[in-house]
Amino acid sequence: MPAWTTWLAEEDWGFVHRFLLASGSLKALAEEYGISYPTVRARLDRLIEKVRASDRSEGADDFTKLVRMRVIDGQVAPAVAKEILEAHRRSKGDGK
Repeated sequence: MPAWTTWLAEEDWGFVHRFLLASGSLKALAEEYGISYPTVRARLDRLIEKVRASDRSEGADDFTKLVRMRVIDGQVAPAVAKEILEAHRRSKGDGK
């Protein structure tokens, strides 16, 4: 499996599964979930951003990738993530 797949949660895989079965129709997916089209679009945009972040993070350690994914999921504020990642780099002696 490609490396980016390891960063998708079970919930993300469920969405991808349903998306494929809906032939990529966001309208059909919104009807299936019983939510609005913009909500489904936002969910797809978050998944796209996770994949892009994973690709951009190639070579980064797992901790850094995890923090970045939490930001995308809205679980960690970007400013807090920045502080955490800076502290992590300093603890590793990277100091950058």
